Amino acid sequence: MSYTKLLCGQLYNGLEDRLQPKQEILIQDNTILEVGEHTASPQGCRVIDLSNLTVTPGMIDAHVHASFFDWREIGKDAVYYSDGMRALAAAECARKALSGGFTTIRHIGWFRQDYSLDVKRAIDAGFIQGARMVAAPHFLCAPGSHGDSTQSLAVNPALSNFMEGQYPTMGSGADFFRNAVRHEVKIGADFIKIMATGGFFTPNDSPEDIQLSDDELKAIIDTAHSLHTTVTAHAYTSELVGKLADLGIDGIEHASLVDEATIRRLEEQDIYVVPTLCPYDEIVLLDEEKLAQKSPEFQRKLRHYRDRLVESRRLLLNSNLRLGYGTDLVVGYQNYECGREYSAWLRNGVDPYRALKAATAENARILGLSHKIGTIEPGKLADVAAWGRDLLKDHTALLDCAFVMKEGVESQPRTMLYKEELG
Repeated sequence: MSYTKLLCGQLYNGLEDRLQPKQEILIQDNTILEVGEHTASPQGCRVIDLSNLTVTPGMIDAHVHASFFDWREIGKDAVYYSDGMRALAAAECARKALSGGFTTIRHIGWFRQDYSLDVKRAIDAGFIQGARMVAAPHFLCAPGSHGDSTQSLAVNPALSNFMEGQYPTMGSGADFFRNAVRHEVKIGADFIKIMATGGFFTPNDSPEDIQLSDDELKAIIDTAHSLHTTVTAHAYTSELVGKLADLGIDGIEHASLVDEATIRRLEEQDIYVVPTLCPYDEIVLLDEEKLAQKSPEFQRKLRHYRDRLVESRRLLLNSNLRLGYGTDLVVGYQNYECGREYSAWLRNGVDPYRALKAATAENARILGLSHKIGTIEPGKLADVAAWGRDLLKDHTALLDCAFVMKEGVESQPRTMLYKEELG
């Protein structure tokens, strides 16, 4: 049995909208034992002085695509890289996310065969170091949909059709998707991810396209719920989000084109939304330099939908929805730069405490882990991060981790800020 005491300059505990000065956290092995101004000092207790830092729960990113190495090669990665290479990519993403103060990430699916569950098990077993992973390895999607990266091979139909066979959860029909859900649950998926609509990233579809039938959506949701598994859906528009609410969906990723009536309905049904501001921030805030990093088709769609993106974002951020924190970084930044979403929330006028709660206590609830993580209180796992920048005023604060501990074990922290951002 070992004891560690953290001396905190300020503490955000994930429970209250305030920073508490001069708090102590006493940890026994991997669990928080006491929190307060003065905690016990067991014999042999190790003391870590964080008195010049702001201490928080370990952060949680609820929308990560972990299985690629570099956004600049995302097209190659989705089609050409081997299964082994993508497993290594997921491990590297988890390692770097942890070093950035994010002790848990939710891997929300990828193209083709995906071995994120093996990476998760290796991390849990202590074979490799990385953020705790909650994973849905494969998108449930239709051919030609937002989840079908063979769109990029469509000029060669024979090759595109061959590659479709490498996607275990891409198909058509209610029976296919019932079996796909059962397969995902069998191999250990923590939840189910549906690609229910088109998107901005893929070249040959629209965010307004509904890409699965009502029968297919119902089959997925009902089968998952019968197996005590939650379902979240990539969806943008009021029409589709309303349909998913009718069918009993648990959560929505993006919801970037919804109206006020739809938001009120999600509030009433207690359906969470992970709004993923990062992928659309450059068009909302008119950052032409960052916008230029996206493909011409991606840029065209963003410009076409700008007014609706701006209005829906305003409605979402001013609602009483359960908002989760998720980055969805596939272009412009690397997938492990999880603090980017905090910057987006603050630059869009969100109260810092709401953003912090989304990345801690609310995300823990979304992931079904609120009994273990998300707050600093006795009985929770000792997932702790500390920051040197002002969390309430500096939108880059969660990109510059100064200390991180997962289950009582320290990891080497690192900044995610680029040289030009450091000033």
